[in-house]
This record gives sequence, structure tokens and C-alpha cells, in this order.
Amino acid sequence: LLVLFALLLAIPQAADAKKKKDIAIQLYSVRDIINNGTDLNVVLKNLAQMGYTSIEAANYDNGKFYGKTPEEFKNAVEKAGMKVLSSHCSRGLSDKEVASGDFSESLKWWDQSIAAHKAAGMKYIVNPGIGVPKTMKEMKMYCDYFNTVGYKTAAASIAFGYHNHAFEFRKIEDQLIYDFLLDNVSPNHVFFEMDVYWVQEGGGDPVAYLKNRPSQFKAVHIKDEKEIGASGKMNFKPIFDQMYANNIKDWYVEVEQYTQNDPVASVQQSYDYLNKADSVSYTHLRAHE
Repeated sequence: LLVLFALLLAIPQAADAKKKKDIAIQLYSVRDIINNGTDLNVVLKNLAQMGYTSIEAANYDNGKFYGKTPEEFKNAVEKAGMKVLSSHCSRGLSDKEVASGDFSESLKWWDQSIAAHKAAGMKYIVNPGIGVPKTMKEMKMYCDYFNTVGYKTAAASIAFGYHNHAFEFRKIEDQLIYDFLLDNVSPNHVFFEMDVYWVQEGGGDPVAYLKNRPSQFKAVHIKDEKEIGASGKMNFKPIFDQMYANNIKDWYVEVEQYTQNDPVASVQQSYDYLNKADSVSYTHLRAHE
């Protein structure tokens, strides 16, 4: 009986030992590996072996992802043992469209894009950024444009979002670009994917934005100067605490610069840091839909 009792006690401990955290990756983090001709299937398999569980794509072009059809791309990610979650995809407005106020030509482009993202099983399409606007008129037009794209993606059961850089924390005509965007898009049709590093670099407070506008942030990029946790600039614990308070489940590692020009080591180091960090919970796992 004592032996049986000891075995029963060991079961939860064994299960805990096999648990891993739900950590997604933005594939831009391994762009150098993909761009040098390495087979995407190999890249995806290696990321899954590191421990990553889901991906956000960054290479949509003319109906394909990394040269694969949407179905092929989805199958490749799932065969590697991960899930397709999101994609960075954009179509900027031309000078002509900004001048005329008519962005109908760009909207036509989105029809194919949305169909491809739906076929790939994407939950989100995220605009990775825009050129630095020059006037408030241009800013307002982008808000209207994003709202219209968001209506179109919603019809396909995909949420449309915007990803920031640092320039959004500049002012145009005495208005902070980021706040103007937050205030002038439809919250029901455009969400924000916060890049916490760029918010901080721009002079903003990522925790304050998450706390003050909880309904507008659905996803987060966990980023540092290079590898996650290596610079000492970023205090990730309060960010994760506020993310959990907001019930944000979808977040991604993004590595833009590599130590010693080694993206493999950089994304592995970033995963290991987050997997060991007490601030990253096992229990607040992503609910895939």
C-alpha cells in the first residue's frame, strides 16, 4: 500500500515535468534562416523541437505563405507539431489614394489576402506597421481604411489588428499618433498587437496601456533589444501580470537582432528564458480556436 501511495503521489509530479508553456513565435525571428534557402519544413520542425507551440507568419505574398499555398503552409506547421495562429500582412495606401481619399483599389487586394488567410486557418491578420504619417488627414484616412479592412476580415471570422513600432509615440499636429489610432479605429473591428519593446523605446509605458485600454489589446509581441531578457532594459514580469489580468492569451516571441549573428541560438535562448521565468504561467494557456 505504501508503494502504491508513493506511485500515486508521483503521477502529478511526472505530469508537471512534461508540461511546457504555450510560447508562440513570430517567424520574422528566423527570417535569415528562411531567406538563405533552408527548407521551411526543417525550420518549423526545429522551432517545435525548441518548444515553440504556435506561429505568426510574416511572409504572405500573392496568395501564398513562404511560397506555399495556404493549405500547404497550414499542413507544414501542423506536421511540425505547432499551430497556425496569426499573420503579419499589409497593403499600404498609395500617395494617390491618400490624396484622393479613395482607397477602393487597396481594398480589392484584401479580397485574395483574406481568402488565403482563412484557408490557412489564421485567427488574426495583423498590419505590421505603416509609413510615418505626415498629417492628421492621412492619419484619419488610415483609421478609416483599417476599419473597412476589419469589417472585411470579420466577415471571414478573422480579427484584424495593428502592430506598433516606436514612431507611433511621436506627435503630429500636437497629437500622439498611437493614441490617435487607438481613439479613432472601431474597437469592434480593429484590435492592437502591442510590441512591448517598441512601446518602451518610443517613450510609452506598456503596462499602463494594457491596464488603461484592456479591450483594445488582444495580442502582444514579447521583444527585447536582442534575445528576450538579455538586455536588462525590459521588466517583463509586470507586463505578463497585466496581460494575465486582461486575459490576453496570444503572445509571440519576436527577435529582431541576434548576438553573434546566430538566429538559431537567439530564438532558443529567448524560449529558454521565458520557459524558466516564474512570471510566465503554465496555467494561463492559449485556447486555440
